[in-house]
This record gives sequence, C-alpha cells and structure tokens, in this order.
Amino acid sequence: MVRTDRDYGGSHCKSRPRARYCREQVNRIQLGHPLTMPFFRLDDGDLRPDESMDFNPEDVPRAIAAFGGEMVTKGTEVAMHAHTKDELVLARRGIVRLEAGRNMWIVPPRCAVWIPGHVAHGVSVAGDVEVYCLFVEPDAIPALPRQCCTLTISPLLERLLIHATHMPAHYDVDGPDGRIAAVLLDQLSLAPVEELRFPMPADSRLRRIASALMATPSDRATIEDWGRRMAVAPRTLTRILQRETGMSFGRWRQQLHILIALQRLDQGASVQAVALDLGYEGASAFVTMFRKALGKPPARYLAERHTH
Repeated sequence: MVRTDRDYGGSHCKSRPRARYCREQVNRIQLGHPLTMPFFRLDDGDLRPDESMDFNPEDVPRAIAAFGGEMVTKGTEVAMHAHTKDELVLARRGIVRLEAGRNMWIVPPRCAVWIPGHVAHGVSVAGDVEVYCLFVEPDAIPALPRQCCTLTISPLLERLLIHATHMPAHYDVDGPDGRIAAVLLDQLSLAPVEELRFPMPADSRLRRIASALMATPSDRATIEDWGRRMAVAPRTLTRILQRETGMSFGRWRQQLHILIALQRLDQGASVQAVALDLGYEGASAFVTMFRKALGKPPARYLAERHTH
C-alpha cells in the first residue's frame, strides 16, 4: 500500500507517487488560453506525462470543477482531508473506498459518494482504477444532503460528469459548457440517495475487526469467535457495535458483503464466484441474502442500474 498525504489539489499535500498535471496548461494560461480540467494517468508509479502541474479545484471560480484519472496501483491512499467545496466521487472501475466520520463507502457501480464541504474524509484506491471527482460550490445545490451519502448516478449524469473533465476550468457560464454545467447540477439534484454504506465504529477493537473483514471477506467467524481472538467478552463487542452502528454483527458484516458483491459483480465476476469469495456455501444462500437486503436478485438489480 502506497500511503499519501495528498489532498486533491491541496498545495500542502505530499504524494508518493505524486499525481501531477500537464505543465503545458501553465503556458496556455500565460498565452491567454483557458486552463482545461485535467485527466491524469498513473501506471505502476510512473506518471504520464512527466512535465506537469497541480490543479486545485478550490481555486476555480465556477459552480463546478472536475477532474478524472486512470491508474493501475496495488494501493494508493489519500489521507484524511477536507474541502471548502462539496465533492462527488464516481468510480467507473477499480476499487475505491472512502471513509468519512464513522462510515466507510466502497463506491458501488452506478453510484457515487457525496461529500459536503468541510467534511473530513480519506480515500483509498486499488487495481485498474478509473475515477472522476466533481467539486461543487456549496450553494449551487441546496437540496442535496449536508452529510455524506451514496447517490445513484444515471447514465446521463455519468456522461455529463465525464464531459465536465474536458471543459475549460474557466468555462463560459453563458456558453455551451455553462449550459452543460447547469444540466449537470439539475441532474445531480435529482439523484436518489442509497443506503449503501458500511458503518465504521469508533471503538478500536471493532475497527480492527472491520479491517480484517475487508481484507478477508470470506471469514465467517462469529462475534463469539472474535471475542476469543481478542480476549474480549462477546457481549461487550455486541453492545458497542449496536450503540455505534445500530446494527447487529451479522447485519453489519452483511452490509459489507453487499458492497463488495456489487463491485465484483459489476466487474464481471459470476454470482457463484462472488458467493464463494464471501464465504457462502453456494450461490443460492448468497442470492437469498442479497434479495432480502436489496429487494431483488443480483442480476436484476445490476441490470436495472445499467438501464435507468
């Protein structure tokens, strides 16, 4: 795992490897040309292109600013940080996890995580990743929640967000890009909120269990097993978990399994393979759990997400 202290666009942050952007944009500004919102590429620790600069969406005097990125990484982390602007994180592929407050989001397919301004959050990515980040002026969409949540992203909204990463940073608010930004904000204000999160306890012992479950989701140890492993009374762990997350241990672990399953299924894994990876005896038990939690079987749930 490569750990970084980099805030997206924050000048005080450090990164190994550094996510930097095309220095040619500086020349464009000096020549009077518009700065284009950046798209960065990172492969095995080697950034392309070599000549690059930082881009700070906080400094863009527009309703929206955006950037996208592709990277292949065994693991990269962005340490806890906060922005003045609201932020939307959309993952099209790869593993993207976000922690804010006492919740963990594994960004599922056709969804994005909404992070209001001034909310501290950290991000980790792994695999073959394609991610897009949208920054919004706090008063641009007053209807959206003022706490972190998962939003369902329609194909139209996804395309608008991707287009925004190719717009000039100082786009003409009265021109075509300005109208696209307005439609994007309208669509974002209509995005449904989903309860797709994994509550992260404050208790250090439960956080150790959470980390272990994310690392080895097939582990079917009960709360009694965890109590023995950690030399803690199971009742104590159960009581703290209920107080901090509102969930039983079984429901808590199931929520993590749903998020992991959505991601793996969207990447093309079979229901049988996902069921076994999550420690279920077979596909039938997994499908039953999934249907009870989300109201429909996995294939139907994902098909509807890709068509709506």
